[in-house]
Amino acid sequence: MSLNKIEAARSLRIRSTQDFAAGLFMLALALLALFLSRDLPTGTLRQLGPGMLPKSFAVICAGLGLLLSANSLRYNGEKLTGFSWRGVFFVLGAACLFGLTIRGFEIGPLKVPALGMLVSGPIVVLVSGFAATDVRPKELIIFAAAMTAGCALMFKYALSLPIPLAPWLLGI
Repeated sequence: MSLNKIEAARSLRIRSTQDFAAGLFMLALALLALFLSRDLPTGTLRQLGPGMLPKSFAVICAGLGLLLSANSLRYNGEKLTGFSWRGVFFVLGAACLFGLTIRGFEIGPLKVPALGMLVSGPIVVLVSGFAATDVRPKELIIFAAAMTAGCALMFKYALSLPIPLAPWLLGI
């Protein structure tokens, strides 16, 4: 084997397995998004259809995934290590709690009243904050209050969405 072939083979090895795996994940996510949005009409740039946004994001995600995978062949980076389920559990759990508590739910004998944005907002921030190991409770509480106020102003008043703020207190 000639020296040029050995150098070419050496240059094609994966130098950052973490970036390579992330790029493949982004490609898989893009393919899934394209598959799930295949029946939605894209429309035109003058009159956007419901499929324009998911398909556009899927193409952008695929391009970034390809770029990330290609860069993993050029630059040295982190090795792929074990996966932590802590973040997945707390972030997805917080999103589920938000969905269940903002408007309330009833499952058999278990009934939770609608708590609204003023209670559900801080719940989602505080629970998802446990995904990090270096969380500071004081900063998390301040962040929860600021995010809840910002979301209430944006969604309820700026966008006029019918999101209950505090139905148990204010009736709205």
